[in-house]
Amino acid sequence: MSILSCGNSGRLFWLGRYTERVFTGIRALPGHSGMWTEAEAEKCFDGSNPESLYCSLMYAYDNAIVLRDEIGSDTFSYIQMAVYEMNSAKKSHAPMLNLQKVSDNIAAFWGMADDAISDENVRGIIKLGKRIERVDLYARGNAGNDEIRREVTRLTYRIEKTGLHYDPENLSALNELAENETIDRPEMIRKVESLVYFP
Repeated sequence: MSILSCGNSGRLFWLGRYTERVFTGIRALPGHSGMWTEAEAEKCFDGSNPESLYCSLMYAYDNAIVLRDEIGSDTFSYIQMAVYEMNSAKKSHAPMLNLQKVSDNIAAFWGMADDAISDENVRGIIKLGKRIERVDLYARGNAGNDEIRREVTRLTYRIEKTGLHYDPENLSALNELAENETIDRPEMIRKVESLVYFP
């Protein structure tokens, strides 16, 4: 297991978060293949909106470029292909096919990371970012309580393997929130967003 700089640990963490943000964001889009509304197109493709799926993918790409030595060229290539498909979708009047290819390439990126990245810590930090983002997005969206509980369990398992700095009280509180019959979603978002820190 290598010793990563704080900067690269943070980049790996956000690479995991941004790829998950794009993947889950695409899954939440309407599944039609016709013309999009202006609001739908803006949510996806507005390069001036840091919350758009386009910007999230570009942030992932920026981190992946810096991390090329850590993640390897084969793994990085799937982020490149996702960007290509996102740009193709941006030009299309019916972009869902290209957006599905974005999702497919992100899934392939995660699979290649598991297969090709030998450093367990590098893989673990990407996965932790992914899990934290998924809990955050599920709590903000329409995910069922059982789905949220499953992701909190996965996050808890993952966080203890990374060596990153985290708040154990927040982790305990997050698990308690997940076990409640009615989950306090705004509180869960607050806890998961302040769980990991980089000194």
